[in-house]
Amino acid sequence: MASSEPNIGHIVAIEGGIADVRFDAGLPSIATRLVTLTDPEISIEVASLPTAEIARGLVLNPSPDLRLGLAVRDTGRPIDVPVGDAVLGRMFNVFGDTIDGKDPLRDVHRRPILHDPVPLSERRVEGAIFETGIKAIDLLSPLERGGKAGLFGGAGVGKPVLITDMIHNMVAEYDGVSLFCGIGERCREAEELYREMGEAGVLENTVMVFGQMNESPGVRFRVGHAALTMAEYFRDDLRRNVLVLIDNIFRFVQAGSEVSGLLGRIPSRVGYQPTLGTELADLEERICSTDRGAMTSIQAVYVPADDFTDPAATHTFSHLSASIVLSRKKASEGLYPAIDPLQSFSKMLTPGTVSEQHYRVARGVRNTLAEYEDLKDIIAMLGLEELSQKDRATVRQARQIERFLSQPFFSTEAMTGNAGRFVSLQQTLDSCERILAGEFENRDEGDFYMIGSVDDLDTPESEDAA
Repeated sequence: MASSEPNIGHIVAIEGGIADVRFDAGLPSIATRLVTLTDPEISIEVASLPTAEIARGLVLNPSPDLRLGLAVRDTGRPIDVPVGDAVLGRMFNVFGDTIDGKDPLRDVHRRPILHDPVPLSERRVEGAIFETGIKAIDLLSPLERGGKAGLFGGAGVGKPVLITDMIHNMVAEYDGVSLFCGIGERCREAEELYREMGEAGVLENTVMVFGQMNESPGVRFRVGHAALTMAEYFRDDLRRNVLVLIDNIFRFVQAGSEVSGLLGRIPSRVGYQPTLGTELADLEERICSTDRGAMTSIQAVYVPADDFTDPAATHTFSHLSASIVLSRKKASEGLYPAIDPLQSFSKMLTPGTVSEQHYRVARGVRNTLAEYEDLKDIIAMLGLEELSQKDRATVRQARQIERFLSQPFFSTEAMTGNAGRFVSLQQTLDSCERILAGEFENRDEGDFYMIGSVDDLDTPESEDAA
């Protein structure tokens, strides 16, 4: 018969964010949560077992009370978080504790944050488009309902603004549960997002989980798993569709690199951890759809120094059904969202998946922009006047399309004074089709900047603004 007595160990070494705990009555398992016999508790997650008596773990919430000789209790289970309808409208940390200043949850079902992904035999592919209301995305990089999409870009190109606007557009229309996971988020961004979602009236169907920038690497490394555990419960047990928004996947990779360094592992390419691919797959493979419900994910991915060959970016690319690449050049030209239409892609943009009109218009837009890109060198050397009539028409249409694909955001209304616009996919297709047909050859390209559909060109307000 198993003993009911707790397994107590003592801290024998502390180095950085790592603590060695000696157990005389048997070692805990990997990923088990250990807690100190202090108030408040200090949590340690077992990361390795270097000897037959020593458990080496990550200190998740460092405290001045942490010291050698401190008694530590083996909980016998991993970190767990609350699940179910009770978590809706609330904000949590990695331990499942509420951090929104409201009453803590009591008597709720909890689940460990670590478990295997759904078997391949139970997965399914939706094959339907998830409309965002953002022209450049819906036209050139349509999102898959039940798929994973990434927003790639360096610092200062508009990833948080874009993902905030997608939340505004999609959560309000979404028929399921939304979950926002902040990995390495600034507390300011978390507070702003919480307040904005409350004001928009969508908080009651949303769960927010944060591992803040100032918290230990172990917390930032596990907070994604904590969020997905809550999402999986809604999908598998409550049979609801789930929209998972993650900001930022690079911070997860970065936290894994810090953890690897703390544990003394030899780094791999560009200083990343040797287990980068496995760790990322452990997280990404849990995001999938089943017969019980769809799980759609949109992830922001910071690209260090705008280098898309960075291992963190390349490993993330392989897990996604759509990649939306943000360009610093577009941002410098004031074209927001700063989406690069030639680098962004989606596996949904095929004749068998989208409508015939969508495929035709998207190809036409992409070809026109690619031709314009090729002509830029000639224009720079010889001037626009030296181009043929056909090429000049291509340049005019490309510049009109570039500015048409800009869009005022709801999240920036207070700063820009421009009201945000939700543009349906059909409006985007019809507008681009009319531009490609040469219907607006006499209109100035500036008229297309920051409008909704081309129907707005006929309004007196738009003409006055131009």
